[in-house]
This record gives sequence, structure tokens and C-alpha cells, in this order.
Amino acid sequence: MVDEAVASLSDVVKSYQMDDVVVPVLRGIDVAIRPAYFTVLLGPSGSGKTTLLNLLGCLDRPNQGKVMVAGTDVNSLSDDELSDFRSENIGFVFQSFNLVPVLTAFENVEYPLVLAGMDPVRRQRRVKRLLEAVGLDERAHNRPGQLSGGQRQRVAIARALARKPKLVIADEPTANLDSQTGAAIIALMRWMQQNFKISFIFSSHDSGLIKAADDLIVLRDGVIQSVRRKPGEAASLTSEFETDDDSGPRWGEDPAATDFSALDDATRPSA
Repeated sequence: MVDEAVASLSDVVKSYQMDDVVVPVLRGIDVAIRPAYFTVLLGPSGSGKTTLLNLLGCLDRPNQGKVMVAGTDVNSLSDDELSDFRSENIGFVFQSFNLVPVLTAFENVEYPLVLAGMDPVRRQRRVKRLLEAVGLDERAHNRPGQLSGGQRQRVAIARALARKPKLVIADEPTANLDSQTGAAIIALMRWMQQNFKISFIFSSHDSGLIKAADDLIVLRDGVIQSVRRKPGEAASLTSEFETDDDSGPRWGEDPAATDFSALDDATRPSA
């Protein structure tokens, strides 16, 4: 196991009951997710990627074994405790964006903070800075239907980061985007990972995302075939993309601080 993993699975077995048939999905998984790294799950359909993500995201429980996330044995939590833990520690980015269509970009990012009961002034300050970080401060009052696919995914990324999660889980985040937009979204997530020290874990078949991975976990038939880790520090951003559409800043020029303190009450540092 990797020391000080942000999440880990130890001897995890998961199966599902379909009528009278038990369908095994994960068969004794042992793996650790390194903190502040890009980790990609790779494998054919039916290999267990989604189930593994659901366990790491505290959306499901194993039949056997231990799941640790942010230093907590999540198997020991009640359903209500698990829900609270998930909202405080895990962010989600989906290929279908999953934005609320009647809310603006600002309101979509703000929504998890409203549920958390954050003070309105602090909440609005954080949302503003997150939208600035993803290059959408000028689109804050647009609803999802008024945004491009790349812009909607950038809103989804900002929302996933709103509560300062320890881990962001992204299920095929570039699947519904064209290749140029997908490349820009990968660059943005890499920039966010480096500057906010967030751990990302993806399931993906996107060759650009696989190439960008620090760690690559290969699954087949519910078993880990291989884990390939780049040595040393998390890989740096190797490609620059100015934008995923016709608006927004160059990601590398954004002046956000290197941790989430910039999203709270501190003055945003100048470039």
C-alpha cells in the first residue's frame, strides 16, 4: 500500500444479486490512491471500474474488505454519517455534467454550500473565486442551456471543488466533449489538481487523459491487472490550451493561490 493514501481498498469483494444469481464484480481488490495525483482507471466494459468508483465515492458498500477514504474507515459509518462524510470529503464530475438546468452557473456551484449551511457572504465569495479559477466569472448568471459543453463541464468542476474535497471522482469527464474541448478540460483539471492539491481519480478511455495520468490502474474481470505509477512528484502540466471555446483565460495565467485558502476570506493574490 502507498503511505498516506487519500483512499484505499483492502481485500475488497463486491457482488450484486440479480434475481437468483449472484454476479461477482470485484474480486479481492487491494489498491491505494496517492494524494494530490491524477489517477486513471482503465479497463473494458464490465471490468469493475464504475463499482470501484462507487465504493471510493461512498455511494456503495463492499461485501467484504475495508474501504478507507481521507483516513476514515467508511464501512463503519451509518448511512446518515456516510452521506455527511461524502458531501464533506468527495466531489463528483460526471460525463453528463448533471447541472440543475433552472439554476445559473453561480447557483449550481453555490448549491452544495447552501446545503452545508455556509454563511452567505463567505459562500458567495468562494463561488466567485471558483468561477474565476475555471474562467467563467463572466458567465456566472447564465443557465446551463446557455453554455457550451466545455463551459458546463467547467461549472461542474467548480461545483465539485466547492466544499474543498479530499478526493474528486470523475466518471468519463471528457466523453461528451470534442477532442479539443476535452484536451482543454484535462488541462484545467491538471491545473486545479496542482494548485489546489486535489486528488483526482477518473474512469476513462480518453487517450489524452490516460497520457496525463500519474497513476494508471488497469482492471479486468474484477481484478487489478497492473498499477503503473510515475515516480516522485505528481506530473506537471505538459501541454497548454488557451481555452475550450471562445471565452475564458489561459489556465496557466490564473493567479489563484496554491491551496483553498484563496477561496475563503483571504484577498485573492495578484498575478
